[in-house]
Amino acid sequence: MDAWATDPPEGITDSAARAARDLRVVFSRLRRRIREVAEDEELTPPQVSALTLVAKHEAATASALATAEGVRPQSMATTLAALDRHGLIRRSPDPDDGRSRLVTLTDAGRSRVEGDRQAREEWLARALQDRYTEDERRKVLDGLALLERLTQP
Repeated sequence: MDAWATDPPEGITDSAARAARDLRVVFSRLRRRIREVAEDEELTPPQVSALTLVAKHEAATASALATAEGVRPQSMATTLAALDRHGLIRRSPDPDDGRSRLVTLTDAGRSRVEGDRQAREEWLARALQDRYTEDERRKVLDGLALLERLTQP
């Protein structure tokens, strides 16, 4: 089914519309598959996402994490409490604001994030190795170089 009920908007070619649709679908499927690779029953997807976010920010308040994740502060508080129970985060006073607490990763949290990242990268590298020829992998790299333009302002 096309993204537009009829033809693409004026000025957009059929090939651009199809490429946009197909790219979005493939990226969504790939993102889901990559997330599944390191999933286990110990943490929920929101907990994994929050743990990754804490790693990215290194130290952040719960409200800043909630804003970055696009969730209510109460939801983030619940998620952080679960991560705390698993020993993956620590909370310490914010030196700049005594009323706030900074969330950081414990050694176990850092190991978990790094292990998940490594498992995902290994799965993807192995899938590319097993499912594509050398020539096809070069074409994927060429396509990625083209797609990089989409990330430029």
